[in-house]
Amino acid sequence: MKLASPQRKKARLTLQRTNTEHRSTTLSRIPQGVWVLGGVSLLMDVSSEMIHSLLPLFMATTLGASVIIIGIIEGLAEATALIIKVFSGVLSDYLGKRKGLAMLGYGLGAISKPLFALASSSGLVLTARMIDRVGKGIRGAPRDALVADVTPPEIRGAAFGLRQSLDTVGAFLGPLLAVALMFLWHNDFQAIFWVAVIPGVMSITLLWFGLREPKNPVAHKRTNPLRRESLKKLSPAYWWVVGLGAIFTLARFSEAFLVLRANQMEIPLFAIPLVMVAMNLVYSVTAYPFGKLSDRMSHSGLLQAGLLVLIAADIALALSQHWSTLLLGVGLWGIHMGMTQGLLAAMIAHTAPSALRGTAFGMFNLISGIAMLLASTGAGILWETLGAASTFYAGAVICVMTLLGMRLTPAAYQQR
Repeated sequence: MKLASPQRKKARLTLQRTNTEHRSTTLSRIPQGVWVLGGVSLLMDVSSEMIHSLLPLFMATTLGASVIIIGIIEGLAEATALIIKVFSGVLSDYLGKRKGLAMLGYGLGAISKPLFALASSSGLVLTARMIDRVGKGIRGAPRDALVADVTPPEIRGAAFGLRQSLDTVGAFLGPLLAVALMFLWHNDFQAIFWVAVIPGVMSITLLWFGLREPKNPVAHKRTNPLRRESLKKLSPAYWWVVGLGAIFTLARFSEAFLVLRANQMEIPLFAIPLVMVAMNLVYSVTAYPFGKLSDRMSHSGLLQAGLLVLIAADIALALSQHWSTLLLGVGLWGIHMGMTQGLLAAMIAHTAPSALRGTAFGMFNLISGIAMLLASTGAGILWETLGAASTFYAGAVICVMTLLGMRLTPAAYQQR
């Protein structure tokens, strides 16, 4: 018996070394291009989230917009981004080139930032949001396809998780910087919007100089990817993922409603964007581990776990009367995002032919964009007519229905 303890200790140390080496090996195998794209996303998200974390408050307090108007603007903007991805994805497949489209998309994002600082009405805010989201729509599918192009299939979950994690680092640094400047500059929204221009310019500079696109990312004869013959190559498993992504979007709606919920608590105006800091911090920390986990376990099982977490988040947010309960809901929301967003991207990459990868991401985002418009508009109407809690309860109900639907889905449509 005395020999057993040292043996167990030795085995435990060996296992720990193996796990550490495995983590290190996976990170070291992720191509440089994924790190560059993650850095580009990080900088643009710092720029965008400095503005977006304040925008619902700016519209509600300075411009006097109603929650329904805010919901419609957010829904239109996010839906536009997702819908345009289908065209940029198709074009990137047709041309066999991705970087130029990504440059155009990030450039539009940077150009839109001064318009927020100049906005004196909801109309100009909508214009700026549309330009910004058009840019996001143009860059999204080519960027995701680039990640898939340069990454070996067996570590794509980790690669998408890493890119999403770096992206989300920017998404919590942006609101954190916004909070600090709101405090220092006495709630001067527009001055902060001007500062947001700087990381946006840095983002397109890094993309231009830092990313070398593969010479032949897609080796195929140039054809129209939207032809019926081409779309028939997208499998039933792919369309199952597209349907799931749309339902997830219906259940989640715009994160602007997290900010508006915080505005109902006894929290100083300058500190309200901290809810986005908290959500994106959790999202950032969890995206890569869950992305890596998705390479080794059932995709549908992980998605179902993500739905359970979102149900818990919606219930916490619906019931919250204090900032502590609010933060619990926001944290759970971030865990859900970390569990599902990189996973859905990896599932699209796994189920789509390489020659149609940009189109596949684009179609996925087209359907999700329509769902986002419906979700955010519906959330705003529920908020105004039945109260804030009803918005989050509705999200929870959709999650429950999705879980039931997944349980009834034939195994042939589900991955691993």
